[in-house]
Amino acid sequence: MCDRLIEEGHEVLALDTLITGSRRNIEHLLKEQRFEFVEHDVCTPLDVTGDVDRVFHLASLASPVFYLKHPIETLESGSTGTRNMLELAVRRRARFLLTSTSEAYGDPLVHPQAETYWGNVNPVGLRSCYDESKRYAEALTMAYNRVHGVRTNIARIFNTYGPRMALNDGRVVPAFIDQALRGAKLTVFGNGSQTRSFCYVSDLVEGLLRLSESDEREPVNLGNPAEMTILEFAELIRKQLGDEQGIEFRDLPQDDPKKRQPDISKAKRILKWEPGISLEEGLAKTIDYFKERVNAELEAV
Repeated sequence: MCDRLIEEGHEVLALDTLITGSRRNIEHLLKEQRFEFVEHDVCTPLDVTGDVDRVFHLASLASPVFYLKHPIETLESGSTGTRNMLELAVRRRARFLLTSTSEAYGDPLVHPQAETYWGNVNPVGLRSCYDESKRYAEALTMAYNRVHGVRTNIARIFNTYGPRMALNDGRVVPAFIDQALRGAKLTVFGNGSQTRSFCYVSDLVEGLLRLSESDEREPVNLGNPAEMTILEFAELIRKQLGDEQGIEFRDLPQDDPKKRQPDISKAKRILKWEPGISLEEGLAKTIDYFKERVNAELEAV
């Protein structure tokens, strides 16, 4: 997102605690005069100098590995953090975009998932710190729109992947690629019949920017509707990387969604948007990045 905004001539102030991120991901931007990075927790109030036209609130611990390790911080980023960013938008009369999640639908009983579906969420389960933080953030965003007239947008993001993800992220794309590159078995939870759909990051950024320009205030799904099982995805990774170690099956985590596929009819109609990068093309770019990271780590040992 920062790369795209800088390319389009905007001035960008990026805030991050780096609790799950890495300064390495923005090193190439630090020399840009129109880019500034501040290590800051959005759960702490702040103000900034100069004009603010838009606030993009993407702060969250979106990986199960991290939100299960930091459940309170995850809840805070969706509640206190969202309110602080909305207050900034109020003070500066800026547009506000919230990145929510397909997890708002929980373990869905409706397939594919459209924005009109209210979800099947366990409010006290292990994943609830993430699911409910996003559901609350959506409600808070709509309240600020109605009460304060903030020009808001809400994106419900489905599985997104691409370069610069962390090796220890825990989500299925980096996990499978990392395991295959290290010559380990690929870990599949359950019997692998659960489904996901994978959207390349540049496609997602395009959707977010189009949404931020729109007058749509209620949630919009952004993701790739091409659905496949986790087992099928594991075999695709093995084929692309020549993995010979096979697959290790483990118990399915609590409340892990069995089905995940976005209905993007609304995004097509309102934003004229749909993904354009195939899974094969996106994976090739992502694998190249991970090869560099794994080789760098092995050389450093």
